[in-house]
Amino acid sequence: MDHPAICQNRVAVITGAAVGIGFAIASRLCQLGMKVVLFDKDQNALDAAVLSLYRRNADAQVTTVTGDVTSASALQELFTVARGLGDVSMVVNNAAILKGAGPWSDQEQWRKTMEVNFWAVLAVQQLFVEYLLEQDFPAAVVSVGSKEGITTPPGNTAYSVSKVAVKVLTEHLEHELRERTSGRVSAHLLIPGYTFTPMNFPGISADSAKPSAPWTADQVANRLLEGLARSDFYIFCEDNEVSRELDQRRMQWNADDLIQNRPALSRWHPEYRKQFKAYIADVAPPQ
Repeated sequence: MDHPAICQNRVAVITGAAVGIGFAIASRLCQLGMKVVLFDKDQNALDAAVLSLYRRNADAQVTTVTGDVTSASALQELFTVARGLGDVSMVVNNAAILKGAGPWSDQEQWRKTMEVNFWAVLAVQQLFVEYLLEQDFPAAVVSVGSKEGITTPPGNTAYSVSKVAVKVLTEHLEHELRERTSGRVSAHLLIPGYTFTPMNFPGISADSAKPSAPWTADQVANRLLEGLARSDFYIFCEDNEVSRELDQRRMQWNADDLIQNRPALSRWHPEYRKQFKAYIADVAPPQ
């Protein structure tokens, strides 16, 4: 059974919806009879997305809004357009950028990353949550996080920080919604792993061959719907090289750094490499 927020002719709003995970979610919700509002800054990609959705489903109900998630006026237009289509019951905060910066470099890129990956998520919530609280039907807010927002591997500090912020924001949103609505309005954190999308593979097209390691965006969208149907908050996605159990071990090790007072990011610390390798030695590879 689908999550009660997924209801025929209700409205779903998806940011960063022209390609990748956002488009895959839009496609699934269209198939389930929702009116879908695609928000993206790339007009050409939006036009192609609409054509693709209608090719997949001639009865799809699709509306687009072109704009940047960092623009208050564009988000206000998104809110107005969505409200004009009917009852909004699903909001998916998906838009993000991968390019980041190190812990003491490129302040301008830090600002851009946080503006897109965190502040825009908060801005969308601030527009839609009060509206959802005023209604009397089930609704859901989905934030797209990342495993990098949990294990915070070295290499892209700004991106990891932005996704940690999304994780904490969404956890608190779910708590507040549960207190206010007893679950009628819920929040959920989608946690993709390695996924074959333009963000991870710039320049790919519909004809590009997928490497074996990543999941497809459709697999992530399907996992989202499965998790929503179970009312999961953390909706976790593995990939084809890393099993769910191995991901759980990595997350547990990361949490234990604090509990055991190990060095920061000890998984990558030369003095702990052998210990970590032994910790995961019995984990079976993905099937």
